[in-house]
Amino acid sequence: MVNDTEVAVEIAIDAVPATNLGTILIVEDDPRMQKVLRRIFAEEHYAAVIASDGQAGLDLFRSERPLAVVLDLILPHISGRELCQTFKHLSSETPIVVLSAITEVADKVLLLELGADDYVTKPFSPRELTARVQAAIRRQRKPTAQTIYRFADCEIDFRKMTARRSGNPVILTAHEFKLLKYFTENVERVLTREVLLNEVWGYHCFPTTRTVDNQILKLRQKLESDPANPRHLLTIYAAGYKFVP
Repeated sequence: MVNDTEVAVEIAIDAVPATNLGTILIVEDDPRMQKVLRRIFAEEHYAAVIASDGQAGLDLFRSERPLAVVLDLILPHISGRELCQTFKHLSSETPIVVLSAITEVADKVLLLELGADDYVTKPFSPRELTARVQAAIRRQRKPTAQTIYRFADCEIDFRKMTARRSGNPVILTAHEFKLLKYFTENVERVLTREVLLNEVWGYHCFPTTRTVDNQILKLRQKLESDPANPRHLLTIYAAGYKFVP
């Protein structure tokens, strides 16, 4: 975990990753934390630009067009809350991950309502921070899914949240629609239970891998012609699950 006693690590500020996956804007006023965050993202092959106050963050956001933003809340000149809202107004597709010592649930909910894509509390795990930023980037890069998706004798309308099999209505829960949608966006890809938990259930929920198994079992019972021998929602032993239309 990174905290104030651990951030006094010597880091080469001018280090640039050999392979640059994109630019991360870091808006943070603590110089020691700036160095830590720069190194964390350099190790993941991202370039980092640093803003020490809210106004500088806004200027860099406009000039750099970053891939994502890591945003502290307590900043000089312009607050993190105001910046979050402004960033989303300027570029709604740019992911924003708030990094703050504020732990109150009400503050987290407010930030998410203002447009933040995720919230990480200090002290933090570098691995968790980069995983959340990368997950937010992946979500923004996903192609727009088809409104109506058909496979075998099933027809799914994700916009209306309706499903039919052999022309007959099938009742799916909201979360079953969400899980099925993720499968249709990742056809033929083997998805681990951990990936499904992170991408479908989200980092703010804490279900177990058994939750994934139970939900897929229910989808099979509703959508497979022979749930005991599925043809579409396949188990890949020792790996996870795969959807085959």
